[in-house]
Amino acid sequence: MVPNTSRTTLGVLMIIKNEAKHLAACLDTVAGWVDEIVIVDSGSTDDSETIARRYTDKFFSYPDWPGFGPQRQRAQSHMTTDWVLVLDADERVTPELKAEIQATITANPTGIAYKLNRLSDAFGKTIRYSGWSPDWVIRLYRREETQYNDALVHEKVVTDNLTLKPLNGRLLHFTYDNLHHYINKTTKYLKAWTDEREGRKKAGLGTALLHAFASFLKMYVLKRGFLDGRHGFILAWLSMHSTFVKYIDLWLRDYQKERNQ
Repeated sequence: MVPNTSRTTLGVLMIIKNEAKHLAACLDTVAGWVDEIVIVDSGSTDDSETIARRYTDKFFSYPDWPGFGPQRQRAQSHMTTDWVLVLDADERVTPELKAEIQATITANPTGIAYKLNRLSDAFGKTIRYSGWSPDWVIRLYRREETQYNDALVHEKVVTDNLTLKPLNGRLLHFTYDNLHHYINKTTKYLKAWTDEREGRKKAGLGTALLHAFASFLKMYVLKRGFLDGRHGFILAWLSMHSTFVKYIDLWLRDYQKERNQ
């Protein structure tokens, strides 16, 4: 570790769209102890901007959508702090995690990125199995040392030259409010997944079925989703459906291209 010779600063990085329901509750858990909050919006039509501006003057809106990785890069380009804490609007920093983050920033090490363990809630129930817990995500790093990659979906922090370390405090994650919310949220991810692989990955009906059934078995049996009760079964079934949709979408795109040639 490198000794901290001056006060180091911490900023929160967020990308949002139509997060009025969750945004204030998230920002309440960081307001007052972080030095900067940067929020990049991709076209909200609800009260997200009004809420965001109560907490920060660094609110930026862009009409285009470049993908999750590039959007997070865009948000980081507006930041000035030494450290970056990445949050989604449906997440909450617990007091224990806050204390650990503050201690880390005070120590001000170099060459280290920190992963946080999310505890997720789906449809009103805390999910402790189903492959959802532990759920380690890299969210704390020095701004000048790294950023997110270019992936359109399932983007990751580039850690090639960094050491990864965990923090013990939990990051609460309120992922799906209801089934309608799940459908709206996953539709964007599924399209981005297919967009990224179109023309580079082949799929067919058999492939779609195989991956779908494997997804259910992994989540419900191998990852012990049955211990999450009915919610575990529902999540495994929804995962199976989503997996089938993304692979069959990939096949349908190729099929339609071949017919149009």
